[in-house]
Amino acid sequence: MIHIRDAVIDDLPAMLAIYNYAIRNLTATFDLEEQTLEQRKAWFEKYGANYPLIVAEIDGEVAGYSCISPYNAKAAYAGTVELSVYLSEKHQGRGTGTALVIEILRKARELGYHTVLSLITVGNGSSIKLHEKFGFQFAGCVKEVGFKFGEWQDVSYYQLML
Repeated sequence: MIHIRDAVIDDLPAMLAIYNYAIRNLTATFDLEEQTLEQRKAWFEKYGANYPLIVAEIDGEVAGYSCISPYNAKAAYAGTVELSVYLSEKHQGRGTGTALVIEILRKARELGYHTVLSLITVGNGSSIKLHEKFGFQFAGCVKEVGFKFGEWQDVSYYQLML
């Protein structure tokens, strides 16, 4: 059974392992070097009341996490947030991402956000399918904006109006 809860500092090692796997193997992040626990602590501290960070736990193990972050620091963008979802390799395709998105969107609505964006690297069909399940719509594509794994990557913007 999947249990969704707010992330706590003790979740960081598991969240770091999930993120570093993505750095090494996926285009879901454009970070190129694995992060340290200290770097992830600084990242963790950016989240809280207005920008929730949640985890999915299965049998006491962190199976994935999701957060909403500011889309842009300029004041006019305050009603827009960016959604991120990361899953451990062994918990993909088991409903974990769905459970996380349900909860993070609930929190975004509760906080009064107007628009949620997700930036998805072209070719990440499972992420696109997950977002479309919740009503996210393709809003545009920026070509060749990230260079990873020896090739230029395109990024699609998906948008959900709350």
